[in-house]
Amino acid sequence: MPGHPPRDGGADTRAGGRHGAQPAARMSTVSADWLARWAEAERRIAAAPQAPALTAAVLAVIALAEASTQAATISGTGHGSGGLDTGNLQLDLVLLSLITTLPLAFARNYPVPAAVTMAAANALLLGALDALTVAGVIAQLMVMYVLGRAGRQLLAAALAVSFLLLAPTAHTHGSAGLTEDLALLLASAGPLSAWAGAAQRARRESAELARARAGIEGTLLEHTARGERARISRELHDVVAHHISMIAVQAENARFTTPGMPDAGAQRLSSIGDTARTALTEMRMLLGVLHEDTSDEPAERRPQPGIDQLSELIDGAREVSEASTRLITSGWPHPLDPGTELAAYRIVQEALTNARRHAPGAAVDVELHFAADALWLRIRDNGPGPPDGNQAGGNGLLGMRERATAVGGSLRAGGAASGGFVVEARLPVKAEREAAP
Repeated sequence: MPGHPPRDGGADTRAGGRHGAQPAARMSTVSADWLARWAEAERRIAAAPQAPALTAAVLAVIALAEASTQAATISGTGHGSGGLDTGNLQLDLVLLSLITTLPLAFARNYPVPAAVTMAAANALLLGALDALTVAGVIAQLMVMYVLGRAGRQLLAAALAVSFLLLAPTAHTHGSAGLTEDLALLLASAGPLSAWAGAAQRARRESAELARARAGIEGTLLEHTARGERARISRELHDVVAHHISMIAVQAENARFTTPGMPDAGAQRLSSIGDTARTALTEMRMLLGVLHEDTSDEPAERRPQPGIDQLSELIDGAREVSEASTRLITSGWPHPLDPGTELAAYRIVQEALTNARRHAPGAAVDVELHFAADALWLRIRDNGPGPPDGNQAGGNGLLGMRERATAVGGSLRAGGAASGGFVVEARLPVKAEREAAP
């Protein structure tokens, strides 16, 4: 339509606006980063031990220069100020100007004496000599900020009121206008500086309180965890360990008190007692680990079982079941991750236990195959296999599957094609040699 810009032109304008906003956003980000770095540098400088003394020295030099200039100006009027001799005017200005700045060096440790001394010197300059220095005013505002951080805001306000009362008394020589302005600045900005210091102190105390609260919460959580471990330790000691001890005792008693018991039965009862005592020993080691946080005596520890202990495990299973149990190893054995070795040991241990429970007397083959990327386990018995084809299994199979999954592997259990029951697991290799450059 006539009088309307084309649509493409409008799109170009909007696109140009978006492109123009990106540099602005980048500039804003750069400015924020620069301000953050400047604030951090300023904080470090202010926290330095030499900062107050250096600041006071710089302000003292500036105050001396201002005092010399004001002395020449006041002397040019042809009369003294406040009844003081003109010949001593410059010396008085120099001394008072130094007193208005140098005590700032001690303000961090002695804020009240420094603030009162500097305020008295500024009041003498204003009331007796009709003069104030910009450096002295800056130093006074800084010491009032320190007063606020020390929790003396009311003292800072009282010191500021004195300058409000003295401001109208300035005489009408050359520097009177500036002097009155500086006095009003001290009277108005002094309390604000003190309250800013108080706000900084409140922020610091709030941060310290937050850190203390976080520390207390961490301590409470740690004590709660220790209490829970102690409770579990007591439960295991009072209930489970007691029952395991009773199993060992009753197995030994049955072996010696049952007349006419066959040798095979006596041997099995002896194996039951040995197994119970081994379980009790491992239980006590676990209790020691759980209880060591609340005990001064270190817990008894030993390395977790691994591939090297499988021979002992199979020998023990062969003695208990009196059935053929073989360990077949293939491939090139190489170091494995401790977690992988522990998972392999526990899987074989649970599979042998299941074979003794569900297929007593059946022969069991334990096969280990070391591949380049994994350890393959196969535990097969020649028993009747799972009843009715049920391959779901119970808690034992679930525990084996969880152990395999925990190290990044997999596990399958069920009826073997040639009969019996088979457990197959693949555990990935996590040897340190793989991580080597």
